[in-house]
Amino acid sequence: MTPQNIARTAGIALLIFCAVIMASSGTYVVQPGYRGVEVTMGKVSPAFKPEGFGLKAPVVTIIHPVSIRQQTAEDKADCYSSDLQQIHVELRVLFRIPEASVVKLFQEYHGQVFDSLIAPRVHEALKEVTALQSAEQIVKTREQIKTRSLEIARKKVGALLVIEDIVIQDIALSKELGHAIEAKMVQEQEASKSKFLQQRAQIEADTGVIQAKGEAESIRIRGEALKDNPAFVDLKIVDKWDGFTPLVIGGGDNLLLSLQDAERLRQSRPNAPTNLQSPAVRRSTK
Repeated sequence: MTPQNIARTAGIALLIFCAVIMASSGTYVVQPGYRGVEVTMGKVSPAFKPEGFGLKAPVVTIIHPVSIRQQTAEDKADCYSSDLQQIHVELRVLFRIPEASVVKLFQEYHGQVFDSLIAPRVHEALKEVTALQSAEQIVKTREQIKTRSLEIARKKVGALLVIEDIVIQDIALSKELGHAIEAKMVQEQEASKSKFLQQRAQIEADTGVIQAKGEAESIRIRGEALKDNPAFVDLKIVDKWDGFTPLVIGGGDNLLLSLQDAERLRQSRPNAPTNLQSPAVRRSTK
C-alpha cells in the first residue's frame, strides 16, 4: 500500500470520527422528572427543555438537567421559647422546584436549592413561632407549631419554590427542663384524678339523698293511705294470702282447734302452714 493510500485512508477515518463526534454532541436526552436548561457559550436560554430527545448546537451548547421531582431534606434548628429555654428541633422538609422556576433558579442562585433558599426560611419561621410559646406549650402543641411554621415558610419562599410539608421528628429540651415538665404533668394528672373521685363521691352522696327522700315520701304516702283507707290493710292481707286456711285460729284463750287436732291436720296436710309456736298454742298446752 502506497503512502498516498495510507494518508487517504487515515483522512477518511478522521473525517468519520469527527462526524460521529459532531453528531453525538448535537443531540441530548432529558430524563423523566427533569427539565433541561440550555446554555450556549455562556448564555442561558429563557425556555427550558422538556423531557425527551432533542437536537442542539454541537460542542458550544450544553444542556443542564434540573430535577422537578419532590425532594426530602433533613435539617436541625435551634430555637428559643418565650421563657428563654433553648429548643432543639429535628425536622424533614419536603419540597420541589416548579417548572416556571427552573431557568431562574439555575441562572440566579448558586448551590443546592435547599441550603441556599429553603433552610434559612424554615429556620426563621420556626424561631418566629417558638418565640411566642413557652417550652411546655411547644412540647404539647407540636402539630400547631409545625402548621404555623409551614404557613410562614411558604410565604417567605413565595412562588419560587414549593414547600410541600414540614415534618417535626423530634423536639429536644434540656434534661432539667424535661424532668420539670414531666413532674408537672404527673401532678396535673393526679389532681385531675382527685377531682374526678371527689365528683363521683358527691354524685353518690346526692344519689343517696335522693333515694332517702324518695323512700320517706313513699312512707308518707302509705301512711296517709292507711289513715284515709283502713281497708287498705285488709287488701294487703289478701295479697299476701297463699290460699291455705290457717289450722290454728284465734288468740289468747279462744282457740278453735286443740293441739291434738292441729297435729292431726298438720300430718294430713304437710304443706299447709301451721302456727304451733304461737302464744295461743303454747298456752293451750299448759
